[in-house]
Amino acid sequence: MTQLRFDPLLPWWAIAALAVLALLVAGFALWRGLRGWAWRGLAGLAAALALAGPALEIGSRSGLSDIVILIDDRSASQGLPERTAQADAAVDAMTRQITALPNTELRRVTVGDNDDGTLLATEMARAIAAEPETRLAGVIAVTDGRLHDPAMLPVAVPAPVHVLLTGRPQDWDRRLVIEEAPAFGLIDQQVAIRLRIEDQGAVPAQAQTGSVNLRLSIDGEDEQVVAVPVGQPITLPLTLDHAGQNVVQIAFDAPEGGELTDRNNSAAISINGVRDRLRVLLVSGEPHAGERTWRNLLKSDAAVDLIHFTILRPPDKSDGVPVNELSLIAFPTQELFMERIGDFDLIIFDRYSVRGILPPDYYANIARYVEGGGAILVSAGPEMAGVESLYLSPLGQILPARPTGGVLEQPFLPRLTEEGQRHPVTAALPGSEGEDPTWGRWLRMATVQPDPDAQVAMTGIDGEPLLILDRVGEGRVALLTSDQVWLWGRGFEGGGPQLELLRRIAHWSMKEPELEEEALLADVSGDMTVRFTRRTMAEDAGPLVVTRPDGETEEVPLTEAGPGRFTADWAAPEPGLYRLQDGDLRRVLALGPAAPREFEQTVASAALLDPLVQATGGGVVALSDGIPDLRTVAPGRNAHGAAALGDWIAITPRDAASVTGLERRPLLPGWAWLLLVSGLILTGWLREGRAGKAAPIVPAAPG
Repeated sequence: MTQLRFDPLLPWWAIAALAVLALLVAGFALWRGLRGWAWRGLAGLAAALALAGPALEIGSRSGLSDIVILIDDRSASQGLPERTAQADAAVDAMTRQITALPNTELRRVTVGDNDDGTLLATEMARAIAAEPETRLAGVIAVTDGRLHDPAMLPVAVPAPVHVLLTGRPQDWDRRLVIEEAPAFGLIDQQVAIRLRIEDQGAVPAQAQTGSVNLRLSIDGEDEQVVAVPVGQPITLPLTLDHAGQNVVQIAFDAPEGGELTDRNNSAAISINGVRDRLRVLLVSGEPHAGERTWRNLLKSDAAVDLIHFTILRPPDKSDGVPVNELSLIAFPTQELFMERIGDFDLIIFDRYSVRGILPPDYYANIARYVEGGGAILVSAGPEMAGVESLYLSPLGQILPARPTGGVLEQPFLPRLTEEGQRHPVTAALPGSEGEDPTWGRWLRMATVQPDPDAQVAMTGIDGEPLLILDRVGEGRVALLTSDQVWLWGRGFEGGGPQLELLRRIAHWSMKEPELEEEALLADVSGDMTVRFTRRTMAEDAGPLVVTRPDGETEEVPLTEAGPGRFTADWAAPEPGLYRLQDGDLRRVLALGPAAPREFEQTVASAALLDPLVQATGGGVVALSDGIPDLRTVAPGRNAHGAAALGDWIAITPRDAASVTGLERRPLLPGWAWLLLVSGLILTGWLREGRAGKAAPIVPAAPG
């Protein structure tokens, strides 16, 4: 490799000025008729060229090897029938043929599983960018063609790209496609999932049927079977019956005819159940200092619809004041407690006394409402110990404690019981840490005898029950034996967690999942790590039995993280539907997408790679027809073809080289330039001198 370089002795503008001056002198000599004008001009130009420092740069080259990139797709879809064996054989054969070629290097790239599917195009673009363009002789991809990043395919590749396609011509598959599924749904209202069942590939005649049986299950409960058509979108209505996560599992039976896989025959969808509005009825038996506490709590929650009645003038009070001057609105007892009682999620009786306002049948109807799934919270004062106590009404049969008739009026500090430290309503209340809670004192409470099955979460004076929680039938009842909780809100002696306590009591009564005593929770992080949390009123819990998507079971031991709280961190081996069980408590957990992305499209196809293959002159070879031979062709020639013994693919040697040495030689040495310029000047001078002698002056003839 030889090139002409310049190393000027003067700035280029000075050299250019000298060359222009030489041309001007030559032009002037020509105008004057001097015969040596050309030699003068050449001498000036030679001087300018000498000052430019011309030199020959001679480099020595060393040939570089060609590079062939072999992409080995090992994603999950490559594990389908026969594809692993095809890929192994093709990779081994290509490796042998490439390494046998002279002056050729192999770059092998393995593409594995990813949360976003098969990122073959990204790996191909990264591998091509890492190699010098002048050395790349070819790219060979052993794959089923099911990539999930086609937009990342390189735009231009300076060498042929070939695809060795795994799979079989007779492959076919039937899959479940979830077209639309809600992330949230209202409890007791229908939500819709839009889906279809789709056939792909060469469907055999025995599998071509008009409908299939679709199996539906929510949270692992009893399955429902519905016949649905193949190839047509359908809308499946569902009704969520509880708040929190609802895992909907949808599947259909494997068809006859040996489809590729049944991994895409099912899907698990998580729908978070939410309440439209929590409807609360608050009935205050009389105006008192803590009445506004309940109202402020419930009105501050945007998700609560509150109806509040305060009895200002009981029937036994006769003071001569007309009713129309005392009552703001009439108390619609018939409508509230008989006709529309089922519309409420929670009924709160705040210092309510039985004074003949409600007939006994109304109280009996309230008790039936609780047994059927409703909730009641009673915040009692001194009236609980008297003859007007709610316990003496038909409602007493569902209350969790029997009044003893005593009222204690002295300061006391509310404390959590052992059960209270475990119960989610009172566990870890702010300020409850240590032996003595950092709360303000209350001043009054009624004494009661709790039922054996009820849970006493807080106590007051001499360990008397202060907060009692119980389940009745399908419903729940909470009893607070003091009306002094408002002191915490006013900051008396430092106050306490009034709003948090009352919020928890109300939401536990309304069966919010995060406040269940017996619960199994699972928090999933992005790396498929699951934190199991078992909340229980028992002394211990676990081990947790985990059933994997493939049916295998595993026991996960739980470690106590606090009173009534046991946890474990567990790494899920793969996406899918997991079933959790601890005793009678069960839960279904969906990890990953609704259906694995690797199995959305399973029939092998090179359609996404074909534009790149065609643009580079490569070819697509089905490995079911055999492994192609590898050849070399000149750039621009066809790099794929068929022969009598099978298909062949080719790479294009690039003949790349690198410069290993560089030598610089002046075009002429300095003395040679001096002789050249001097010779040209002398030649011009001699030329002009001869011209003067050859033309003597002839005198003019006499006139």
